[in-house]
Amino acid sequence: MRIGMALNYSGGFKESVAELADYEKAGLDIVFVAEAYSFDAVSQMGYIAAKTERLEIASGILPIYSRTPTLLAMTAAGMDYVSDGRFTLGLGASGPQVIEGFHGVPYTAPLGRTREIIEICRQVWRRERLEYEGKHYTLPLPPDQGTGLGKPLKLINHPVRPRIPIVVAAIGPKNVELAAELAEGWQPIFYVPEKAADVWGPSLAAGRAKRQDELGELDVIAQASLAIGDDVAGLLEFGRPMAALYIGGMGAKGRNFYNDLARRYGYEKEAAAIQELYLDGKKTEAAALVPHELLESMSLIGSEGFVRDRVAAMKESGVTTLNVAPFGATHEDRVKLIEKIKEIAS
Repeated sequence: MRIGMALNYSGGFKESVAELADYEKAGLDIVFVAEAYSFDAVSQMGYIAAKTERLEIASGILPIYSRTPTLLAMTAAGMDYVSDGRFTLGLGASGPQVIEGFHGVPYTAPLGRTREIIEICRQVWRRERLEYEGKHYTLPLPPDQGTGLGKPLKLINHPVRPRIPIVVAAIGPKNVELAAELAEGWQPIFYVPEKAADVWGPSLAAGRAKRQDELGELDVIAQASLAIGDDVAGLLEFGRPMAALYIGGMGAKGRNFYNDLARRYGYEKEAAAIQELYLDGKKTEAAALVPHELLESMSLIGSEGFVRDRVAAMKESGVTTLNVAPFGATHEDRVKLIEKIKEIAS
Protein backbone atom coordinates (compact mmCIF):
# COMPACT_ATOMS: atom_id res chain seq x y z
CA MET A 1 0.00 0.00 0.00
CA ARG A 2 1.40 3.38 -1.02
CA ILE A 3 1.42 6.28 1.42
CA GLY A 4 0.55 9.73 0.11
CA MET A 5 0.09 13.17 1.61
CA ALA A 6 -1.79 16.24 0.40
CA LEU A 7 -0.12 19.64 0.66
CA ASN A 8 -2.05 22.61 1.99
CA TYR A 9 -3.04 24.91 -0.88
CA SER A 10 -3.99 27.90 1.27
CA GLY A 11 -0.67 28.73 2.91
CA GLY A 12 2.77 27.55 3.97
CA PHE A 13 3.48 25.77 0.69
CA LYS A 14 7.21 26.50 0.40
CA GLU A 15 7.73 25.56 4.04
CA SER A 16 5.95 22.25 3.43
CA VAL A 17 8.04 21.49 0.36
CA ALA A 18 11.24 22.17 2.32
CA GLU A 19 10.20 19.35 4.65
CA LEU A 20 9.42 16.80 1.92
CA ALA A 21 12.91 15.29 1.89
CA ASP A 22 12.36 14.06 5.45
CA TYR A 23 8.99 12.58 4.50
CA GLU A 24 10.59 10.84 1.52
CA LYS A 25 13.15 9.23 3.82
CA ALA A 26 10.32 8.20 6.13
CA GLY A 27 8.61 6.30 3.32
CA LEU A 28 6.21 8.79 1.74
CA ASP A 29 5.50 7.63 -1.81
CA ILE A 30 3.39 10.34 -3.41
CA VAL A 31 2.31 13.92 -2.75
CA PHE A 32 -0.96 15.45 -3.96
CA VAL A 33 -1.37 19.12 -4.85
CA ALA A 34 -4.89 20.52 -5.03
CA GLU A 35 -6.17 23.36 -7.17
CA ALA A 36 -9.21 25.08 -5.74
CA TYR A 37 -9.34 28.86 -6.14
CA SER A 38 -5.92 29.56 -4.70
CA PHE A 39 -2.58 29.49 -6.56
CA ASP A 40 -2.52 27.18 -9.56
CA ALA A 41 -1.30 23.65 -8.86
CA VAL A 42 1.00 23.31 -11.86
CA SER A 43 3.57 25.92 -10.84
CA GLN A 44 3.69 24.39 -7.39
CA MET A 45 4.10 20.84 -8.69
CA GLY A 46 6.98 22.01 -10.88
CA TYR A 47 8.57 23.49 -7.76
CA ILE A 48 8.18 20.14 -5.98
CA ALA A 49 9.73 18.29 -8.93
CA ALA A 50 12.82 20.47 -8.67
CA LYS A 51 13.12 19.93 -4.93
CA THR A 52 12.62 16.12 -4.80
CA GLU A 53 14.15 13.06 -6.43
CA ARG A 54 12.04 9.98 -5.73
CA LEU A 55 8.65 11.28 -4.63
CA GLU A 56 5.75 10.83 -7.03
CA ILE A 57 3.73 13.98 -7.70
CA ALA A 58 0.02 14.13 -8.45
CA SER A 59 -2.46 16.86 -9.17
CA GLY A 60 -5.23 16.37 -6.72
CA ILE A 61 -7.07 17.61 -8.72
CA LEU A 62 -6.97 19.79 -11.85
CA PRO A 63 -10.53 20.83 -12.74
CA ILE A 64 -11.58 19.66 -16.19
CA TYR A 65 -13.25 22.98 -17.08
CA SER A 66 -10.42 25.46 -16.54
CA ARG A 67 -8.07 24.15 -19.26
CA THR A 68 -8.60 22.75 -22.73
CA PRO A 69 -8.14 18.98 -23.07
CA THR A 70 -4.99 19.54 -25.11
CA LEU A 71 -3.51 21.88 -22.52
CA LEU A 72 -4.20 19.29 -19.82
CA ALA A 73 -2.28 16.77 -21.95
CA MET A 74 0.59 19.20 -22.58
CA THR A 75 0.75 20.10 -18.89
CA ALA A 76 0.88 16.45 -17.84
CA ALA A 77 3.58 15.69 -20.41
CA GLY A 78 5.58 18.69 -19.23
CA MET A 79 5.22 17.74 -15.57
CA ASP A 80 6.24 14.16 -16.36
CA TYR A 81 9.31 15.51 -18.14
CA VAL A 82 10.55 17.84 -15.39
CA SER A 83 9.90 15.13 -12.76
CA ASP A 84 11.59 12.33 -14.75
CA GLY A 85 8.42 10.27 -15.03
CA ARG A 86 7.01 10.84 -11.54
CA PHE A 87 3.77 12.60 -12.42
CA THR A 88 0.14 11.49 -12.14
CA LEU A 89 -2.63 13.53 -13.73
CA GLY A 90 -5.48 13.86 -11.26
CA LEU A 91 -8.67 15.14 -12.84
CA GLY A 92 -12.02 16.12 -11.39
CA ALA A 93 -15.12 18.14 -12.15
CA SER A 94 -14.96 20.39 -9.05
CA GLY A 95 -18.41 21.98 -8.59
CA PRO A 96 -20.63 24.60 -10.19
CA GLN A 97 -19.93 27.26 -7.57
CA VAL A 98 -16.20 27.23 -8.35
CA ILE A 99 -16.40 26.58 -12.09
CA GLU A 100 -19.15 29.07 -12.88
CA GLY A 101 -18.31 31.52 -10.09
CA PHE A 102 -14.51 31.69 -10.33
CA HIS A 103 -13.90 30.60 -13.92
CA GLY A 104 -17.08 31.81 -15.60
CA VAL A 105 -17.50 28.54 -17.50
CA PRO A 106 -20.79 26.62 -17.67
CA TYR A 107 -20.76 23.51 -15.49
CA THR A 108 -22.14 21.11 -18.08
CA ALA A 109 -21.75 17.40 -18.88
CA PRO A 110 -18.97 16.55 -16.38
CA LEU A 111 -19.19 12.84 -17.20
CA GLY A 112 -19.00 13.20 -20.97
CA ARG A 113 -16.28 15.83 -20.79
CA THR A 114 -14.13 13.68 -18.51
CA ARG A 115 -14.33 10.73 -20.90
CA GLU A 116 -13.39 12.84 -23.91
CA ILE A 117 -10.55 14.58 -22.08
CA ILE A 118 -9.01 11.25 -21.12
CA GLU A 119 -9.22 10.03 -24.71
CA ILE A 120 -7.70 13.25 -26.07
CA CYS A 121 -4.87 13.25 -23.50
CA ARG A 122 -3.83 9.74 -24.43
CA GLN A 123 -3.95 10.58 -28.11
CA VAL A 124 -1.67 13.59 -27.51
CA TRP A 125 0.78 11.50 -25.46
CA ARG A 126 0.98 8.95 -28.30
CA ARG A 127 2.02 11.87 -30.53
CA GLU A 128 -0.77 11.23 -32.98
CA ARG A 129 -1.95 14.04 -35.22
CA LEU A 130 -4.82 15.32 -33.16
CA GLU A 131 -8.13 14.69 -34.82
CA TYR A 132 -11.06 14.13 -32.50
CA GLU A 133 -14.80 14.30 -32.98
CA GLY A 134 -16.69 14.18 -29.74
CA LYS A 135 -19.91 15.55 -28.38
CA HIS A 136 -18.11 18.19 -26.33
CA TYR A 137 -14.75 18.64 -28.06
CA THR A 138 -13.91 18.64 -31.76
CA LEU A 139 -10.31 19.01 -32.89
CA PRO A 140 -9.40 20.76 -35.10
CA LEU A 141 -12.18 23.28 -34.64
CA PRO A 142 -14.73 22.97 -37.48
CA PRO A 143 -14.35 25.70 -40.16
CA ASP A 144 -17.82 27.09 -39.47
CA GLN A 145 -16.86 27.75 -35.83
CA GLY A 146 -13.68 29.69 -36.47
CA THR A 147 -11.38 30.91 -39.22
CA GLY A 148 -11.22 27.52 -40.92
CA LEU A 149 -7.43 27.54 -40.60
CA GLY A 150 -7.13 24.91 -37.88
CA LYS A 151 -5.09 21.86 -38.81
CA PRO A 152 -4.28 18.55 -37.10
CA LEU A 153 -1.06 18.87 -35.09
CA LYS A 154 0.90 16.51 -32.90
CA LEU A 155 2.95 17.16 -29.79
CA ILE A 156 6.42 18.42 -30.74
CA ASN A 157 8.22 16.83 -27.80
CA HIS A 158 8.47 13.12 -27.15
CA PRO A 159 6.87 12.46 -23.74
CA VAL A 160 8.86 10.58 -21.12
CA ARG A 161 6.00 8.09 -21.04
CA PRO A 162 3.41 7.54 -23.77
CA ARG A 163 0.85 6.78 -21.06
CA ILE A 164 0.86 9.01 -18.01
CA PRO A 165 -1.29 7.68 -15.14
CA ILE A 166 -4.67 9.35 -14.77
CA VAL A 167 -6.64 9.49 -11.53
CA VAL A 168 -10.26 10.60 -11.53
CA ALA A 169 -11.79 12.13 -8.39
CA ALA A 170 -15.37 10.91 -8.29
CA ILE A 171 -18.14 10.03 -5.86
CA GLY A 172 -21.26 9.90 -8.04
CA PRO A 173 -22.32 6.48 -9.39
CA LYS A 174 -21.70 7.21 -13.08
CA ASN A 175 -18.45 9.09 -12.48
CA VAL A 176 -17.12 6.25 -10.33
CA GLU A 177 -18.05 3.78 -13.07
CA LEU A 178 -16.16 5.91 -15.60
CA ALA A 179 -13.08 6.07 -13.34
CA ALA A 180 -13.06 2.28 -12.97
CA GLU A 181 -13.41 1.88 -16.73
CA LEU A 182 -10.92 4.42 -18.05
CA ALA A 183 -8.49 5.66 -15.40
CA GLU A 184 -5.47 4.18 -13.69
CA GLY A 185 -6.77 5.42 -10.36
CA TRP A 186 -9.90 6.53 -8.52
CA GLN A 187 -9.94 9.10 -5.71
CA PRO A 188 -13.12 9.34 -3.62
CA ILE A 189 -13.61 11.64 -0.65
CA PHE A 190 -14.97 10.83 2.83
CA TYR A 191 -14.10 7.16 2.36
CA VAL A 192 -15.70 4.76 4.86
CA PRO A 193 -14.40 1.26 4.08
CA GLU A 194 -17.30 -0.62 5.66
CA LYS A 195 -19.79 1.25 3.47
CA ALA A 196 -17.78 1.55 0.28
CA ALA A 197 -19.10 -1.65 -1.28
CA ASP A 198 -22.72 -0.68 -0.66
CA VAL A 199 -22.28 2.86 -1.99
CA TRP A 200 -19.82 2.31 -4.85
CA GLY A 201 -19.62 -1.46 -5.40
CA PRO A 202 -22.06 -1.68 -8.34
CA SER A 203 -20.43 1.29 -10.09
CA LEU A 204 -16.93 -0.12 -9.64
CA ALA A 205 -18.03 -3.53 -10.91
CA ALA A 206 -19.69 -2.03 -13.98
CA GLY A 207 -16.62 0.03 -14.80
CA ARG A 208 -14.17 -2.80 -14.26
CA ALA A 209 -16.21 -5.02 -16.58
CA LYS A 210 -15.33 -2.60 -19.42
CA ARG A 211 -11.77 -1.91 -18.29
CA GLN A 212 -8.87 -2.63 -20.65
CA ASP A 213 -6.25 -5.07 -19.36
CA GLU A 214 -3.44 -2.63 -20.21
CA LEU A 215 -4.67 -0.28 -17.49
CA GLY A 216 -3.82 -2.79 -14.78
CA GLU A 217 -5.55 -2.89 -11.42
CA LEU A 218 -7.43 0.22 -10.32
CA ASP A 219 -5.50 2.29 -7.79
CA VAL A 220 -8.01 3.23 -5.07
CA ILE A 221 -6.86 6.34 -3.20
CA ALA A 222 -8.49 6.98 0.18
CA GLN A 223 -7.93 10.10 2.25
CA ALA A 224 -7.68 10.05 6.03
CA SER A 225 -6.43 12.22 8.88
CA LEU A 226 -3.68 10.49 10.86
CA ALA A 227 -2.73 10.55 14.54
CA ILE A 228 -1.60 7.59 16.64
CA GLY A 229 -1.74 7.47 20.43
CA ASP A 230 -3.94 6.85 23.43
CA ASP A 231 -4.75 10.54 23.88
CA VAL A 232 -5.42 11.74 20.33
CA ALA A 233 -9.17 11.12 20.01
CA GLY A 234 -9.86 14.81 20.51
CA LEU A 235 -8.15 15.54 17.19
CA LEU A 236 -11.21 14.18 15.44
CA GLU A 237 -12.87 17.49 16.24
CA PHE A 238 -10.57 19.27 13.79
CA GLY A 239 -12.36 17.42 11.01
CA ARG A 240 -15.75 18.92 11.82
CA PRO A 241 -15.39 22.29 10.05
CA MET A 242 -14.09 20.70 6.85
CA ALA A 243 -16.78 18.02 6.81
CA ALA A 244 -19.44 20.67 7.43
CA LEU A 245 -18.02 22.84 4.64
CA TYR A 246 -18.31 20.02 2.12
CA ILE A 247 -21.57 18.49 3.32
CA GLY A 248 -23.22 21.83 3.97
CA GLY A 249 -21.62 24.45 1.80
CA MET A 250 -20.00 22.94 -1.30
CA GLY A 251 -22.96 23.44 -3.58
CA ALA A 252 -26.55 24.56 -3.55
CA LYS A 253 -29.41 22.40 -2.38
CA GLY A 254 -29.87 19.56 -4.80
CA ARG A 255 -26.42 20.16 -6.34
CA ASN A 256 -24.10 19.20 -3.47
CA PHE A 257 -22.42 15.89 -4.29
CA TYR A 258 -20.88 15.59 -0.81
CA ASN A 259 -24.24 16.06 0.84
CA ASP A 260 -25.57 13.32 -1.42
CA LEU A 261 -22.74 11.03 -0.30
CA ALA A 262 -23.48 11.62 3.40
CA ARG A 263 -27.10 10.69 2.71
CA ARG A 264 -26.01 7.52 0.90
CA TYR A 265 -23.93 6.65 3.96
CA GLY A 266 -27.16 6.70 5.96
CA TYR A 267 -26.98 10.19 7.46
CA GLU A 268 -30.00 11.66 5.66
CA LYS A 269 -31.33 13.75 8.56
CA GLU A 270 -27.91 14.96 9.62
CA ALA A 271 -26.95 15.92 6.05
CA ALA A 272 -30.14 17.91 5.59
CA ALA A 273 -29.70 19.74 8.89
CA ILE A 274 -26.01 20.48 8.28
CA GLN A 275 -26.81 21.95 4.88
CA GLU A 276 -29.68 24.03 6.20
CA LEU A 277 -27.55 25.56 8.94
CA TYR A 278 -24.46 26.06 6.78
CA LEU A 279 -26.28 27.83 3.99
CA ASP A 280 -27.94 30.01 6.63
CA GLY A 281 -24.49 31.14 7.78
CA LYS A 282 -24.50 29.07 10.98
CA LYS A 283 -21.24 27.24 10.30
CA THR A 284 -20.40 26.41 13.92
CA GLU A 285 -23.82 24.91 14.53
CA ALA A 286 -23.53 22.94 11.28
CA ALA A 287 -20.15 21.53 12.27
CA ALA A 288 -21.52 20.41 15.62
CA LEU A 289 -24.01 18.16 13.81
CA VAL A 290 -21.42 16.19 11.85
CA PRO A 291 -21.78 12.66 13.28
CA HIS A 292 -18.86 11.54 15.44
CA GLU A 293 -19.25 8.07 13.94
CA LEU A 294 -18.64 9.46 10.45
CA LEU A 295 -15.55 11.40 11.53
CA GLU A 296 -14.11 8.35 13.28
CA SER A 297 -14.86 5.82 10.55
CA MET A 298 -13.10 7.78 7.82
CA SER A 299 -10.05 8.67 9.93
CA LEU A 300 -6.86 7.06 11.18
CA ILE A 301 -6.97 8.79 14.55
CA GLY A 302 -6.69 6.67 17.66
CA SER A 303 -4.58 4.09 19.40
CA GLU A 304 -2.11 2.04 17.38
CA GLY A 305 -4.48 -0.91 17.58
CA PHE A 306 -7.34 1.19 16.27
CA VAL A 307 -5.25 2.51 13.39
CA ARG A 308 -4.05 -0.98 12.49
CA ASP A 309 -7.66 -2.16 12.39
CA ARG A 310 -8.69 0.78 10.21
CA VAL A 311 -5.82 0.20 7.78
CA ALA A 312 -6.78 -3.47 7.58
CA ALA A 313 -10.36 -2.44 6.81
CA MET A 314 -9.10 -0.06 4.12
CA LYS A 315 -7.06 -2.82 2.51
CA GLU A 316 -9.96 -5.27 2.72
CA SER A 317 -12.21 -2.77 0.93
CA GLY A 318 -9.72 -2.38 -1.92
CA VAL A 319 -7.69 0.71 -0.98
CA THR A 320 -4.20 0.68 -2.49
CA THR A 321 -3.02 4.22 -1.66
CA LEU A 322 -3.55 5.96 1.68
CA ASN A 323 -3.49 9.74 1.32
CA VAL A 324 -2.95 10.90 4.89
CA ALA A 325 -2.93 14.21 6.73
CA PRO A 326 -0.61 13.65 9.71
CA PHE A 327 -1.38 15.55 12.91
CA GLY A 328 1.70 16.31 14.97
CA ALA A 329 2.89 19.14 17.19
CA THR A 330 6.23 19.30 15.35
CA HIS A 331 7.66 18.38 11.99
CA GLU A 332 9.54 15.54 13.64
CA ASP A 333 6.28 14.18 15.06
CA ARG A 334 4.68 14.21 11.62
CA VAL A 335 7.66 12.46 10.07
CA LYS A 336 7.40 9.73 12.71
CA LEU A 337 3.72 9.32 11.85
CA ILE A 338 4.61 8.75 8.19
CA GLU A 339 7.21 6.18 9.25
CA LYS A 340 4.65 4.42 11.45
CA ILE A 341 1.81 4.35 8.94
CA LYS A 342 4.23 3.08 6.29
CA GLU A 343 5.17 0.23 8.60
CA ILE A 344 1.54 -0.53 9.45
CA ALA A 345 0.47 -0.46 5.81
CA SER A 346 3.33 -2.62 4.56
